[in-house]
Amino acid sequence: MSRIISNGATIHYDDLGPADGIPVVLIHGHPFNRTMWRPQAAALTGAGYRLITPDLRGYGDSDTVAGTTLFPGFADDLAALLDHLELDRVVVGGVSMGGQITMEFQRGHAARVRALVLADTSPVAETEEGKAFRNRLADRLLAEGMGGYADEVIDKMLAAYNVTEMPQVAAHVRDMMCTTDPAGAAAALRGRAERPDYRATLAAVTTPTLVVVGADDVYTPPADAHGIGRLIPHATVTVVERAGHLPNMEQPEAFNTALLGFLDSSVAV
Repeated sequence: MSRIISNGATIHYDDLGPADGIPVVLIHGHPFNRTMWRPQAAALTGAGYRLITPDLRGYGDSDTVAGTTLFPGFADDLAALLDHLELDRVVVGGVSMGGQITMEFQRGHAARVRALVLADTSPVAETEEGKAFRNRLADRLLAEGMGGYADEVIDKMLAAYNVTEMPQVAAHVRDMMCTTDPAGAAAALRGRAERPDYRATLAAVTTPTLVVVGADDVYTPPADAHGIGRLIPHATVTVVERAGHLPNMEQPEAFNTALLGFLDSSVAV
């Protein structure tokens, strides 16, 4: 594990694989941390790619900054990490909120994007109802902590059948949620409520793009992924069977096959 200082916060990250490999930056979702990408580490580094997985500010081992963390702040932290690693252009991707931060990075730092990976995410701005919900949830997490929330959403983060069929995966997901600092999660929720609409950003994308979604994702179902595919006509859309909102953890073999096939055919050429 390594770290940098970005805009007053310490950001921790893992940098795995060959130093001269094509760099792939993967961004975790809410309320998780960089360990959610462990199922991808061996596959990517074994294929010669360099895998960089940061903990977003407020999550994992990175510093918590209370208040509101807007998405441009997350994207600027990633740019600072690339500067530190002396990397000009990278493959950048993320799941759920991490996918939205990937879109924000594309919006603000497009010249640094070699290719995009968007998993189980949505480009649409928050509705007024959604803004109110996220701010109420932020208040609740600060007042009650993460445990009750984790219990309520575990069977939505994973497909409900995988909670029982994959107890080790479910335990990992729940542990990530319960060990997240409520202040960091609340700050991100408030920032997420204010995110812009990324559809125009995606419509202008010319770099290779992979869109992945779990077939049984109840938060961002396959229809959302196909909608992104219509915004980026050259994008590859892959639906992972027997998976919910976190297909990289629920069906890592299928996810890794899709990711490596995309990278090998679209990036490593």
